Amino acid sequence: MVLALEGIKVIDLTVLFPGPFGTRYLADFGADVIRVEYRQRPDLSRFVTPLVGPKKKRNRQSFFHHILNRNKRTISINLGSPSGVELFKQLAKEADVIVEQFRPGVMDKLGVGYEEIRKVNPRIIYCSITGYGQDGPYRDMAGHDINYTGFSGLASLNRTREGKPILLGIQVADMFGGGLHAIIGILIALLARERTGKGQYIDISMMDGCVSFLPFALQPYLVDGEKQDIKKNTLAGGTPAYQIFECKDGKYITIGALEPKFYLALCQAIKREDLLKAGLTENAREEFAKTFLTKTRDEWYEILKQVDTCVAPMNEIWEVEDDPQVQARKMIIEVETPHGKMKQIGFPIKMSETPATYRFAAPQVNEHTLEILKELGYSEEEYKELRKVKKAI
Repeated sequence: MVLALEGIKVIDLTVLFPGPFGTRYLADFGADVIRVEYRQRPDLSRFVTPLVGPKKKRNRQSFFHHILNRNKRTISINLGSPSGVELFKQLAKEADVIVEQFRPGVMDKLGVGYEEIRKVNPRIIYCSITGYGQDGPYRDMAGHDINYTGFSGLASLNRTREGKPILLGIQVADMFGGGLHAIIGILIALLARERTGKGQYIDISMMDGCVSFLPFALQPYLVDGEKQDIKKNTLAGGTPAYQIFECKDGKYITIGALEPKFYLALCQAIKREDLLKAGLTENAREEFAKTFLTKTRDEWYEILKQVDTCVAPMNEIWEVEDDPQVQARKMIIEVETPHGKMKQIGFPIKMSETPATYRFAAPQVNEHTLEILKELGYSEEEYKELRKVKKAI
């Protein structure tokens, strides 16, 4: 089987969620992704519970680490050591891509910033993922997903009927604003390098990513200057045709009947043709709500899936695995780990000729250090010296 990114070597210095989420896509499609962790200060994602494996055994690993870092190798390098910096530069000479997630300026202080690395490898593609980017007044501020969505205005779009903000249930800025935008940038840079022969620097801001997700919210304001009333936002609950309704059993159903033909089919299927005349009003929403309370979620779904309208049950997280579409698309896979077979979220990008593959489990700390050093030409004696004398690994 051909691996689309086989032969591409990526040095991954990212931690926790944004960077590892993104670089896993490269690893799943065959890139040699080498995670750099210092064995005495491993990535905190290794310790997020629940841990996988028998409770009495050592070297149990986090589910979070497993799903983020499958198909990756790891090397221990102490970038606070001169010998560690030199070792990193040797690794960088052989690399195509470096991805880091420190605050702006940290890699420069360590002596392994872009300008320094491009001296030893002019073809390097060097990607930095930060909360706010490499410049601007927020450059050096600490932040998390909630802050990036807050500054960008994205968080303001999710509110109760009373107008109170609702905390998002997923890390939009981390995964999409940061991780996936980084991968898009890296793939663009790899294609550009094929044409120009030159590497380049990529500056990814998670806040920038969130701003880019607002074509239906921010762009109208930029055009007409009118402040948005969230209650009138079509995609944020402003119409009864695009809603989540509670059902008789306390479960919920999602309705997306925006187009007239879908709305007509919906009203006919629930036997409320009278609501066609009510229009997309608050009163109509209340009437829909009353109607959906008369049957269970699954009863309504069985009725509505027979007609051409946009409907789906709101699956609870524990129901997703058994959804027939999730099963058909193989979005839950079973993989071998040192702790036995483990269910994981599968590959969302389906390729006919170069599909994603599962090749090996997320690594233990320091698992591949000697293997990678040997590939760089180091001997076992040099490995021991780097570890015991020079404190480089």
